[in-house]
Amino acid sequence: MGSGYVGLVVGACLAETGNDVICADVDAAKVEALKQDVIPIYEPGLEQLVERNQKQGRLEFTTDVAGAIARAEVVFIAVGTPPDEDGSADLRHVLAVAEQIGRHMTREIVVVTKSTVPVGTAAKVQRAVAAHARYPFHMCSNPEFLKEGAAVEDFLKPDRVVLGVESDHARSVMAELYAPFVRTGKPIIFMDIASAEMTKYAANAMLATRISFMNEVANLCERVGADVDLVRKGIGSDSRIGQSFLFPGPGYGGSCFPKDVKALVRTARDVGASLRVLESVEEANERQKERLFEKLHAALGGEAAGARIALWGLAFKPNTDDMREAPALVLIEQLLAAGATVTAHDPAAMDEARRRLGDRIAFAESNYDALLEADALVVVTDWNEYRHPDFARIKNSLRRPIVIDGRNLYDPAKMVALGFTYDSIGRTR
Repeated sequence: MGSGYVGLVVGACLAETGNDVICADVDAAKVEALKQDVIPIYEPGLEQLVERNQKQGRLEFTTDVAGAIARAEVVFIAVGTPPDEDGSADLRHVLAVAEQIGRHMTREIVVVTKSTVPVGTAAKVQRAVAAHARYPFHMCSNPEFLKEGAAVEDFLKPDRVVLGVESDHARSVMAELYAPFVRTGKPIIFMDIASAEMTKYAANAMLATRISFMNEVANLCERVGADVDLVRKGIGSDSRIGQSFLFPGPGYGGSCFPKDVKALVRTARDVGASLRVLESVEEANERQKERLFEKLHAALGGEAAGARIALWGLAFKPNTDDMREAPALVLIEQLLAAGATVTAHDPAAMDEARRRLGDRIAFAESNYDALLEADALVVVTDWNEYRHPDFARIKNSLRRPIVIDGRNLYDPAKMVALGFTYDSIGRTR
């Protein structure tokens, strides 16, 4: 139920292992496009999976929600849970689907909450299904841990599968469903439903904490003359810490970390607890998104009005077209408010940026086209094609040789030797 980012990846991957999968969605235009193998998101490997499994008859797309439920043995709820203004997750779509499941189920089924939902949601879903159900059903919480840009690989070869179940039937069915994905010995971790729901939020909150912590360390490194790259290697070599999620940058974005941190903070407040660490993580992340403008403003001599700025990268991370909570959006708004003009390039997110921003900024066909007549370049997203550019071409294209590197892609000493005014995150220059 739901053929957005999570539902589409889950459906295609389950079909790939021989299951018969129906992706049901109320968006008729999206369903019709998917039937033609037109994928609404950029996700490496997904288009091939969808095309192959549709062709072989294991994957189908429909707007007939009732019919899809009637045919199902397992129903995954994978609809959106956008944040409300107070940070809590909006469960209206989840509960509406639950009601439909109760009305249209035709046999004993397992109902799986796949959407990221707060602790206690499965119990609400159970009540909504039970209000209309004429057959037995079993609840399961199966949080997803898919990284955008590597979601297909993450599902097919997971680090672990977390399953919150409270019946032997659900445990047996879900173990069989996931068996092909854990043949290499990766664990299926069974637990109660509330713990499974909490695991998803806790995992994302921990990763967000590491990012904000390292960004704060990077900012301090600048003040005391330390090099964050060396600090990162020094602490990352500690086996208790590890290397992952210690790369400083302009702040995290996307569909998961911002929303899940807010929702977990809100859940804690609702039960009379506090998560002061996460409140600080969120505050630090919002501050970090302003750092690129601060650095650029300083490099321009404190005057951005009338400047033309080139941006490399719009998506919140590489290998996706997702711009939700992207640092680029904060930077663009700051630049426009300061009277600058912006020309941007991104390998995948140009259409999404046009949808969000319209003609407020210009878009370049190539990353080098974005540089023409620009006063500065800001690297916002660490796409591979930005890692080893032609620096002579960059310098010749810019009116002023200013580069603000928000992802620490380039060597500071080399950039200065090439004649650039260069700044990055947390490094000596």
